[in-house]
Amino acid sequence: MELINLTGRRVLITQAGDFMGPALCDTFARLGADVVADAQALTDPDLPRQVVAAAGKIDVLVINLAIAAPSTPAVSVEEAEWRDVFAHLVDPLPRLVRAALPAMMERRAGRIVLMGSAAALRGMKRASTYSAARGAQLAYIQAVGIEAAPFNVQINAIAQNFVDNPTYFPPEVQALPAFQERLKREVPLGRLVSAEEDAMLAAYLASDAGGCFVGQVFPVSGGWAMR
Repeated sequence: MELINLTGRRVLITQAGDFMGPALCDTFARLGADVVADAQALTDPDLPRQVVAAAGKIDVLVINLAIAAPSTPAVSVEEAEWRDVFAHLVDPLPRLVRAALPAMMERRAGRIVLMGSAAALRGMKRASTYSAARGAQLAYIQAVGIEAAPFNVQINAIAQNFVDNPTYFPPEVQALPAFQERLKREVPLGRLVSAEEDAMLAAYLASDAGGCFVGQVFPVSGGWAMR
């Protein structure tokens, strides 16, 4: 019997053309899920509710949110940058959860998986805005996961870095000798985590096999986050 079986599960994946979206859609579909892929950035306050409503009954919500990470020194971060990053990464999160969670709680069944970032787990230069937003995501998931658990709804997060994806590590970046040296120097694994490896963990958390996890954050970074 296959450990991860998503046959018959309806899965909504947000911002599906960016970050981990393509790999998630491919992997979840291969494992039998009925994938609803929405490619929109969810900065409009009402759009998360509309996207969830349009998807119909969903068993799994995979919250995949991304924005190009600014590299501004903390003392130079202006209000516009701070607001823009939080509008893309943080504000849609509770809106999506408020839209999807009540029905899951009523059915006493459901999964929510956030594709987050290990930038929230380890200090990085010139990443204060991005790291703060990703940190807010993880704190929110941990808190809401505790609230949802008594209703048999599991909410968890993956905190990743150095995972192959088109938003943060496009092919042109990976081809740079300096980047390859950085991998050897900073990542104990010595390579990028593959997109499929990361997506398979998300699929596991969305499956029956992952039903024992509550409000947890799983680092996926080839060991970078643990140093």
